[in-house]
This record gives sequence, C-alpha cells and structure tokens, in this order.
Amino acid sequence: MNAGVIGVGNMGRHHVRNYAEIPGINLVGIADTDSKVGKELAEKFKCKYFENYKDLLKNEKLDLVTIAVPTKLHKKVALDCIAQGTHVLIEKPIALNVKDAKEVVAKARQKGVKFTVGHIERFNPAVLKLKEMIDSGKLGEIISISTFRLGPLPPQIKDVNVVVDIGVHDIDIMNWFFERLPRKIIAQGGRALLPVHEDHVEAFLDYGTGSGVMMANWITPLKVRKLTVSGKKAYVELNYITQELNFYESKVMASYDDFGDFLIKFGDNQDKKTIAVNNIEPLKAEIKSFIKAIKENGRPAVTAREAIDALDIACRVDRMIRKS
Repeated sequence: MNAGVIGVGNMGRHHVRNYAEIPGINLVGIADTDSKVGKELAEKFKCKYFENYKDLLKNEKLDLVTIAVPTKLHKKVALDCIAQGTHVLIEKPIALNVKDAKEVVAKARQKGVKFTVGHIERFNPAVLKLKEMIDSGKLGEIISISTFRLGPLPPQIKDVNVVVDIGVHDIDIMNWFFERLPRKIIAQGGRALLPVHEDHVEAFLDYGTGSGVMMANWITPLKVRKLTVSGKKAYVELNYITQELNFYESKVMASYDDFGDFLIKFGDNQDKKTIAVNNIEPLKAEIKSFIKAIKENGRPAVTAREAIDALDIACRVDRMIRKS
C-alpha cells in the first residue's frame, strides 16, 4: 500500500517515521510548505517531497494519507484527498466545526473511502486495558471519571483553543468509557496567558448514572496527562505518558448488625495493584489499525460519528467558556 503524509510538523513527522517502519507500507511522498523540514525528512526516509500537497496527490498514486495540517485547513485538504479516492487518517479534531466535519464525512461516504480521526489515546495500551476492565465489570458501575491534561502552550498551536485542541481527547475517552453521550454540560474557563484563545477549561459532563470532570490547560509548567475512574467495585489511576495503570479494589462492605441497623465496613484501601500492560507506541498501533480496516474493508476503530460527537461537545464547552 502506498502512503503519504500532508503536514510534517510536530505530529506529522511521527506519522512519516511510522509509515516508513511498518512492513507492507511504501511511503511514497510527503508534503509541507516548510521546504527545509520537508526535504530533510524526505531524504531521511527516502521518499519524495512536495511543497504543495496537491502535487503529491496528482503525481503519486496513494492508497492512504495522513493529514496533519493546522485544524483550519482540515476540511479543504481532506476534501481534496477524498476526491482522489484516497483513504484518510486525519489528526484530531476532525475539523474546525461540526458543519465542516459533517461535510467531509458525507463526501467520504459518497466516494466510498475509509475515514478515521487520530484520537490517539484510544490506542494507548493502558487505556485499552482499562476499557477491557470496565467492560468486564471489574470496576462495577462507573460513578465518575476525572481527566487532567495540563502543560505549557505548544508553540505550533495558533488556530484553536485548549478545548478543541487537547480537551477533545478526554471527551472522546469519557464517551467511549460510558458508551453514551453526556446529557448536560457545565463549563468555565478563560484566557489566563493568551490574548486570543482560551487556554484553560474545567468542565463537568453529566452522563446520567455517572459523571465526567475534565481539566485542561496550557498554563501549567509541567506536562500532566492523567485519568482516574471511580467505580462501585474499584478505583483506577492511569498515566497516559508512562502507560501505568494502578488498580485499587474497594473494601467497602454493607451489612446489618443484630439490631437491623445498616453498617458500612471499611477495609484497607491502600492495596495498590499495578496492572501489567504491553508498552507500545500508540501512534503506530493507530496507523496499523487503520491499515487493517482498509485491507479487510472493516470499520475503523475510531469512527467519523464518534469524532463528530467529541468535536460537538468540545464546541459546546468552547461556547460556554467564551461566555464565562
């Protein structure tokens, strides 16, 4: 299969490396307006460089392409790739707004091409293991999920705010874990350091029998990527970066004494169990999963509908914090 990458900046360059490393994939070309970076990568990974992505589409027969350009360009570039009949993996968020996203997805369906969005945390082995534990009932009914995605401002981000750029990751994970969409959203945030884009957000998502709390910002001096899940049977802490998963089984027991009074018995809740996971690169797993969906004509692991749902919620949160 012939692959290409459009946009080889902070994230796109990792797609280039992975395509070059995956057996059965022929990285034929990359495109980027930065000729210095583009030519260096093309030389390193032995593929062609194009300054204009349209020349890549016109001159190379691509089976699949990664789009890793600024969010405001997602719609235009995706539509051009789809028009060529090329399967598309587009970095999150799917588009700048829901209207654009729906237009892109409709065109992909019309052309019969596979389309997925880079919600990379879905392929983090610790996240996959936690999802397996939730689905098997090890945590019992989920009461709450809390996410923390904090750190300094990425220098390449210039066209979206913190919710749409990074908060969308955790919105997607919460939807996936609860297997439904929130029925109510409350959010606040603002511009602490940036004059144009909101750089911090705190959001509460009501999923009915459970809730999600999301905290994201670009004002913290260290990078924090954590998630916690509280269930009726257990509590779990997950570190996205180290792929560490710690499990705490609940020792709370309900019983009755001789007089019929309801009692709660507490045990030692400090028995931490670190769950073993196979440490892999999530991006490579994501790309391989999409390749498999193309080869087997299957459904991508992250569907367009799920990506649109995550973006829709992120945009709703965005509108709330702009008013706060």
